[in-house]
Amino acid sequence: MISVQSAQTALSRTPWTALDWWPPTGWWPDAARDLLSGSPTPASATFVLPPQAESVHSARSFSTGTLIGWKLSALSENMELVVSELATNAFRHGLRLAESRSKDPIRLSLLRRGNLVACALNDPGSGLPALRDPSPLEIGGLGLHIVESLSLRWGWAPLAPYGKIVWAVLR
Repeated sequence: MISVQSAQTALSRTPWTALDWWPPTGWWPDAARDLLSGSPTPASATFVLPPQAESVHSARSFSTGTLIGWKLSALSENMELVVSELATNAFRHGLRLAESRSKDPIRLSLLRRGNLVACALNDPGSGLPALRDPSPLEIGGLGLHIVESLSLRWGWAPLAPYGKIVWAVLR
C-alpha cells in the first residue's frame, strides 16, 4: 500500500530513526541551512514507496503533483530527474545492501521553504552514496553527477538504528 502523510500532521519526534522518519516542517538538512533566509512558510509531504520497480515512476509523479500543488511547477522537470536518480539508487543499492530488510519501504519527502525544495529519500542500506567516474563503456554510474548538477546542494545523513537519508535541494 502506498501512503502519503503530511509532516505538518506528524508528531515531532527526536532522534529520528529509519522506522519513523517523517520530517517535521522545520527540518532542513544541516549542510544546507545556510541557503535559508528569513522565515518562509514551510510545507512538506511524504510518500511511502513499496519495494517494487514501478515505485520510481510513482515517486516522479508524486513529486510533480506536489510541486504543482505548491505552485512550483517550474522545478518539476529537474525534480523528476533528481527523484528518479535518488530513488533508483535507494532501490538498487540501499535495499540490496540491506538484504535482511529488503521489504522495508523507502520514504520520499519533499520539504519546501520559500522557493527552495529539499527532496529526501531514506533507505535501510548502510552503503554511502559517492560520486564516481564510470568507465566509458560502463552502463550507469552517473546518477549522482546528475543530482549534483541539478541541485544547489546534496548530501546524506545516517539514520539510527540503520539506514540513511540522501537529500538534494533545488531552487
